[in-house]
Amino acid sequence: MPGPLTLGQIVQRLGGRVAGDPQILVHQVASLEGAQAQHISFFTGSRYRAQLGATRAGAVVLGPEAENETGLPRIVAENPYAYFARVSQLFNPLVRQEPGVHASAVVAKSAQLGASVSIGAGCVVGEGAFIGEGSTLYPRVVVYAGCTIGARAIVHAGVVIGADGFGIAEEHGRWVKIPQIGAVRIGDDVEIGANTTIDRGAIDDTLIEEGVKLDNQIQVGHNVRIGAHTAMAGCVGVAGSATIGAHCQIGGGAIVLGHLTLADRVIISAASVVTRSILKPGQYSGVFPIDDNAAWEKNAATLRQLHGLRERLRALEKKTP
Repeated sequence: MPGPLTLGQIVQRLGGRVAGDPQILVHQVASLEGAQAQHISFFTGSRYRAQLGATRAGAVVLGPEAENETGLPRIVAENPYAYFARVSQLFNPLVRQEPGVHASAVVAKSAQLGASVSIGAGCVVGEGAFIGEGSTLYPRVVVYAGCTIGARAIVHAGVVIGADGFGIAEEHGRWVKIPQIGAVRIGDDVEIGANTTIDRGAIDDTLIEEGVKLDNQIQVGHNVRIGAHTAMAGCVGVAGSATIGAHCQIGGGAIVLGHLTLADRVIISAASVVTRSILKPGQYSGVFPIDDNAAWEKNAATLRQLHGLRERLRALEKKTP
């Protein structure tokens, strides 16, 4: 682990401004609750004011609007959470596997590997696949034939890229498989969480643009397009042929139905179900609030009656002079 740094040294490397003693020595990052004198933490809003008041941290990172919330030595930065991430990287440099192909991995002869690629234990890279420079595949990643991954990708254990999309047609009560002849194309600087699956396209390719960040156990259907620098939390499901714009944020467990379009910079709250296209930036939610079961059942029963109540209201309006 890198040696300790003073607040002044951190600011020299990352920018920002020190308020208080610039010689305070920092050894590691920590949460407000768990920090000790050798730690630096961060403060991002009033709901954490009690933790800030009680923290034992030696220093904190906070925004200019919160500079006077504490007398602790502090680094003032416009985006304290992102700044804290950079500080954490100083003390905890990202560690990847050593470049090379593990002896237990299976890489097709026609696959192309860029410089300094790392292929972990039990990985399979299919015919004609391409892995870009500096990318890391952790154990048991499977990249099907013809799929491409850009430079500096991080692909965590158990990811499957390029399995067949869910393409079937009903005929006389039976399902007929539709051959999935597209591929998956993934841009540079993409990170894909453990056990996420990205299906190959039915005809055209499934496309994940540069800088996309996908959490664990996400399902991306065939022919989906995800725009640059979009982030999705765990267990999101994106159905086939959906198009998601750039710089979107999709909360955990959310569902995007097939053939829909989300504009750039759309934020979807966790557990929402997106049933229509969203063509303007903004935050959208579609979550029925949790409640004790008896109250929830009453509210659900009321919702089921809304259509009938609407029709009765329309009838009354017509009768009103």
